[in-house]
Amino acid sequence: MYKRSQFSLLSKRLQEPRLFIQAVIGPRQVGKSTLVKQVLQEIGVPYTFESADAISPDDEGWLPNLWESARARMRFGNYREYLLVIDEIHKIKDWSNQVKREWDSDTFHDVNLKVVVLGSSRLLLKSGLNESLAGRFELIRMAHWSFSEMRDAFGWTLENYIYYGGYPGGAPLADDESRWKRYMRDAIVNPSIEKDVLQTKVIYKSALIKRLFELGCGYSGEELSLNKVLGQLQDVGNVTTLAAYLDTLSEAELLCGMQKYANDGARKYNSIPKFMVYNPALFTVQLGKGLEKELMNPERWGRWVETAVGAHLLCHAEEFDYKVYYWRENSLEVDFILQQNDKLIAIEVKSGRRTTNEGLPAFRKKYHPSSAFVVGSGGVSTEEFLLLSPEKIFL
Repeated sequence: MYKRSQFSLLSKRLQEPRLFIQAVIGPRQVGKSTLVKQVLQEIGVPYTFESADAISPDDEGWLPNLWESARARMRFGNYREYLLVIDEIHKIKDWSNQVKREWDSDTFHDVNLKVVVLGSSRLLLKSGLNESLAGRFELIRMAHWSFSEMRDAFGWTLENYIYYGGYPGGAPLADDESRWKRYMRDAIVNPSIEKDVLQTKVIYKSALIKRLFELGCGYSGEELSLNKVLGQLQDVGNVTTLAAYLDTLSEAELLCGMQKYANDGARKYNSIPKFMVYNPALFTVQLGKGLEKELMNPERWGRWVETAVGAHLLCHAEEFDYKVYYWRENSLEVDFILQQNDKLIAIEVKSGRRTTNEGLPAFRKKYHPSSAFVVGSGGVSTEEFLLLSPEKIFL
């Protein structure tokens, strides 16, 4: 079975002395549970693995009881060390304070019980890790699967990846598109909204955020004002609510509204957002008519190429500490602007959608980026770029 790069990192940390809670974070269906199970099989340490997915969020006794059960098993087996793994932990209300209490108790009493928690990325972070558990955890981030991973694990071509994206569970179904789309909706799209978003955030208009997600995915790579979005959704909500919901979808690593790059923050955050999915599959679910058909239409295929490049950049932005913007000035535009501290990188995707890139020299003249280059025709090939870790862009 294919092992992601985080396998060796988690294995190494769990074989070290007990220092920190290991928090494995990432969006739905990227292999968090599979990774942990692979490591558990490898290191041979006795463990308890439980999921909070079906537990009532208000069950205040579940987590302490589970923890005490793990301690008991450790004592009864006379084990020198023991592992407690809790999946979907963000589903439990006030989970971070409960974990803090149990972890600190074990630390005080020299109980060598190591702990791994799994949850959905930034939603998990905001609901406890950086607050109650500050100084007690280490992160292991798992992004959507990259082109290189899907190629190595499933033999995918570049076109396969651009169209079907990076969800390993759907890979065996790609030959039957209707079946693949059902899997995407039933296993990823609906649970991501209904479980990962609605159960971890206070959302007053659940129908609105669902429709915003669907509409935004279909507009991936396009600029669309939130006022126009409201008009299309025919809702009585307001732009402020939509902006907050879009931020929530970005925290869940589903859909982002990229802001226009500017020198001052006010102009950045008051700009028209450019929608971008975190995984090309989310775009395909909304608009895809079949890989062969889309390949025959250069203009439409260009949207998939730009979406794949944008998703690749967004997925690693938090890990490598950079921001992703777009830039436009009248008819001049640049698809992606990356900012890491005082470094600026400008990237134009040249595909069937556009054959010229006058925006790149204009941006270079105005802002003097550290680097400005084309991905696609006449530049870095799309395949080469998608195989590149974004970390190397800033070297």
